Amino acid sequence: MKRRNFLVRSACLVNAAACLVPVARGQAAAPFVMTVTGPMKPESLGPVLSHEHILVDFVGADKISAGRYDFDEAFNVTLPYLKELKESGCKTLAECTPAFLGRDPLLLARLSRASGLNLLTNTGYYGAANDKYIPAFAWEESADQLAARWIREWEQGIGNTGIKPGFIKIGVDSGSLSEIDSRIVRAAARTHRHTGLTIMSHTGPAVPAFEQLDILEEEGIHPSAWIWTHAQGAEDFNDHFKAADAGAWIAFDGLSRKSFDRYADFLEVMKERNQLGQVLLSHDAGWYSPGEKSGGEFRGFTLLFREFLPYLRERGFSDEDIAQVMVRNSATVFTVKPRLS
Repeated sequence: MKRRNFLVRSACLVNAAACLVPVARGQAAAPFVMTVTGPMKPESLGPVLSHEHILVDFVGADKISAGRYDFDEAFNVTLPYLKELKESGCKTLAECTPAFLGRDPLLLARLSRASGLNLLTNTGYYGAANDKYIPAFAWEESADQLAARWIREWEQGIGNTGIKPGFIKIGVDSGSLSEIDSRIVRAAARTHRHTGLTIMSHTGPAVPAFEQLDILEEEGIHPSAWIWTHAQGAEDFNDHFKAADAGAWIAFDGLSRKSFDRYADFLEVMKERNQLGQVLLSHDAGWYSPGEKSGGEFRGFTLLFREFLPYLRERGFSDEDIAQVMVRNSATVFTVKPRLS
């Protein structure tokens, strides 16, 4: 096990060096996105799924450990789904499993190399699900202390892997923000200020969405640094319009066949409002589940590319519209850049 992890880490560091974006002497650093194998140019991401999961362990922060699953089995079970996705036209997947919920950057790095997909991982803590996945120490720490942990992962890599996060993943419960949820959001804002990593927040309804935007404003962070994840959980499109008008990213990321009409309706209205450039789409699919036989039932990632995008074309969306949502928006949102108000 230790030798395998050493080899994986060494390969990651070599690949990271190979992916460095060249900068001429005297020039500002070129824009980049951080993947699990190192930085790359935003325009190289191609079509992106912005919110998916490869492995998730729901056992809880007090019980989770890497030894709860077989690394090789998880790799072998999930790799075919990633290869199938790449064959469907996707080039990049943002893996949104946070720390204490099964985040495994070494697994992602191995899968990225084997599948040919660019994969992104994250830093941050998940405060949704009634705080089941918040580690005990986080209850006692300040926003600055939490941010310091996440900033350290950006500067030094996650654990001893050398792999750096490509965004900040947090989660809040569906009602008004609790004290711990507010503190996590504030820590994410302070981490963004220091790192330039975009904040992807599991949110859902409108109430916690706008409370988070208020915290970002207090912290001097522009709404364009924040993704309203699971925004389909807010029924009224006017809430989406209001957040988009402020500059936030609106992510409809629970795609299923049942949701085709509503998602397309949303995209049509956003296009009419000239706000298609602030939309993200994904499935929130996967995932290998430790504790279940062979990882349980895995939901693949190809529905969007194989069925929903053709459906959008039938509804009158152009290739340019689709490229805006699936390529250019993600290139912008995952570019490492402080977005201050």
